[in-house]
Amino acid sequence: MAIRSFLGPHASWAASFQYRDFRFLWGATLLHSLAMGMEQVALGWLVLQLTDSPFMVGVSAAARMAPFFFLGILSGAITDRVDRRIFLRIVTVGGSVIAFLMAAMLLSGIEEVWYVIGLAVATGCMWAFVMTIRNSYTFDIVGPTNALNGLSLNAMGQRIGGVIGSLAAGVIISLAGMGAQYVAIGAVNIAAVIFLLGARDVGQAAPRERESVLTNFVGYFQLLRENRILMTLMLLTGATEIFGFTHQSVLPVYARDVLGVSALGFGIITAVRQGGGAVGLLILAFMGNTRGKGRIMFATATGFGLGQIAFFWSKNLAAFILVLAFINACGSMVDTLYKTLMQLSVTNEQRGRATGSWVLSIGVAPIGHLGVGAIAGSLGAPAALLFNGSVLTAVSIAAALGLPRMRRLQ
Repeated sequence: MAIRSFLGPHASWAASFQYRDFRFLWGATLLHSLAMGMEQVALGWLVLQLTDSPFMVGVSAAARMAPFFFLGILSGAITDRVDRRIFLRIVTVGGSVIAFLMAAMLLSGIEEVWYVIGLAVATGCMWAFVMTIRNSYTFDIVGPTNALNGLSLNAMGQRIGGVIGSLAAGVIISLAGMGAQYVAIGAVNIAAVIFLLGARDVGQAAPRERESVLTNFVGYFQLLRENRILMTLMLLTGATEIFGFTHQSVLPVYARDVLGVSALGFGIITAVRQGGGAVGLLILAFMGNTRGKGRIMFATATGFGLGQIAFFWSKNLAAFILVLAFINACGSMVDTLYKTLMQLSVTNEQRGRATGSWVLSIGVAPIGHLGVGAIAGSLGAPAALLFNGSVLTAVSIAAALGLPRMRRLQ
């Protein structure tokens, strides 16, 4: 009975699956993230092979994230103007083209690191738009009551796809090489487009009145001046990105130099990271439209920081995997709460810009990637994670104590 209740169509954690278009969007999200998981493993490992430099791994991660910062505002302004279903399909096709270009370059024997980084920038442009549109369209479909559930389930689809993609990447790179890996990434993105064709409607909560991109763009700055909650959430998101999620860029170095694993082992480690995130998102999905979102946000941000501190003492594979799963459960929860609260803090017509604010905020990641790469290059990966974890823990506790209005967000 308990299993039937958990897996049944009326299970509380699966509330958003009642919407047909959400099911198609979720399938596309799974495939998007399968491609992203493969690409993350491939990029980090490829740059490490080409340069043998932890700093250059950080540079490649920074290059991939830089478009999020520069395109965050623009992606939000465009998302509030266009039909989100159609634009998401177009951008995903662009991602396939980029992956096939990378595959052609590698298969032809061209292995210049700066060409790789250039295509990583192009990939980052594609993902900046995908994330803005997809999060806004999720809210369109499920509405404000199911927003946290829908965004959690979508993020869980990202994590599941990331697990599969990370494992697949380790196998494909080991057996067929890096060029074949990028062919697979392009093919998976095409499959995501096919799923997106199944989404028929603009969504129950889609804005009925749309302004021009220029009006949206100019209005964005007024929105930031007037909406203190949105601005504060952006700052918290940026801090979490710089001192939290940038741990991902030193994982290839940690895996090879501290744990002594191969590309296949690194794929497994990345899969564990994604799996931990999926567990955190399942917890959020069960919570539904819970109250006390602000308190949960600060608690999970603090856990994210403390987990990174624990990395310093995680010298064996078992301990490392447990800590990695924990911090990514916390990270996925706080990240989903940030983007949910951002959309809930604005009017319906401004939600694309709110999601663009989240994309802009995570776009500060290059600062963190370069910093953590530099520390890892001089002091080692464990010291880099200890530093970042200490800063994130301090910032999260200070914000929780000093921002009572944010703590009371529902």
